[in-house]
Amino acid sequence: MRELINKLSDPIFSFPGAMLLYLALLRYYRIFGSKKFAKIALVVILGLVAYFFADPNFFLIITTPDNIPISILFVLVSFFTWLTFHKAAENDKRIEQGLCPIEGTPENREKVWTWPNLVYTELFTIIAGTTFLIVWAILFKAPLEEPANPTWAPNPAKAPWYFLGLQEMLVYFDPWMAGVILPGLIVVGLLAIPFMDTNPKGNGYYTFQERKVAISFFLFGWLVLWLYLILIGTFLRGPNWVFFGPFEYWDLHKVVAENNVNLSEYFWIKGLGVSMPKNILLREIIGIIVTALYFVVGLPVVTKLWGKAFLKSMGQIRYYIFMFLVFSMVSLPIKMFLRWLFQLKYIIAMPEFELNL
Repeated sequence: MRELINKLSDPIFSFPGAMLLYLALLRYYRIFGSKKFAKIALVVILGLVAYFFADPNFFLIITTPDNIPISILFVLVSFFTWLTFHKAAENDKRIEQGLCPIEGTPENREKVWTWPNLVYTELFTIIAGTTFLIVWAILFKAPLEEPANPTWAPNPAKAPWYFLGLQEMLVYFDPWMAGVILPGLIVVGLLAIPFMDTNPKGNGYYTFQERKVAISFFLFGWLVLWLYLILIGTFLRGPNWVFFGPFEYWDLHKVVAENNVNLSEYFWIKGLGVSMPKNILLREIIGIIVTALYFVVGLPVVTKLWGKAFLKSMGQIRYYIFMFLVFSMVSLPIKMFLRWLFQLKYIIAMPEFELNL
């Protein structure tokens, strides 16, 4: 069973599994958001955790001081995601019955004073948080090491947990793309949400039926792309940034043979059996065409099949900005799958201009 789990934890299997779980969550959110499902899931998860902790390699990875916050993050995100869908399922059921959301009932619309109600709540929260951090600092020592040595680097050399998603993206993208362009698009997309989302429903109360598109895309970017990459980079990337299963010993001498090939090399050398053209544009013409087709052709096709209603409600400017951000976001899993399945390094490789896609 442990060998099977190690095999299924490989991103080529675990990422499609995460996608299927995400789609099931959206499709059957009322089942996932029920208290009965939460109780069953809690019992199953506790049993699996007890089984996993019996393995010394898994226990060592989880209890590493740097990894404990990620474990807490995973538990909190799971709980609050369930709580959100639980409240959304209850409100959607009430709305279908012609009732107002729970937040709109008289007992929940009662107004209270900021002082002392809110201030006292914040004060107790600060005290509880401070106490938790003090106990944590006593029980788990800060993993401080010796001063930095330019002649020696730790292996694996990992960024702080909040940058591990970006570090994992470096496996699939050029540094300027993974470290500048994609994070910049994430920030721009988050800033643009209030200006592009014109749906007035769902303000002040939990719902899913009335905000399907906004919630679905946000959770896809947060859970499937960002949180998944953090978990992979934290628990499953070992020495030399090689993938290790959760029950696998982190062997410093493990070597994985990977021969990543650019799309232009696939076309000219492996496909046509000729040498690479010296002209840069001619050499990368296939990658340029593929990228142009993805945005120029893909956008009208998606609009014709699924986006007519959004185009009408949002207007052309907001709609096309929104779809550009969506296409950019979807390019990440596409590039990941191309790397796993075909060992494709770059679709466009122009190191002469620091342009690698």
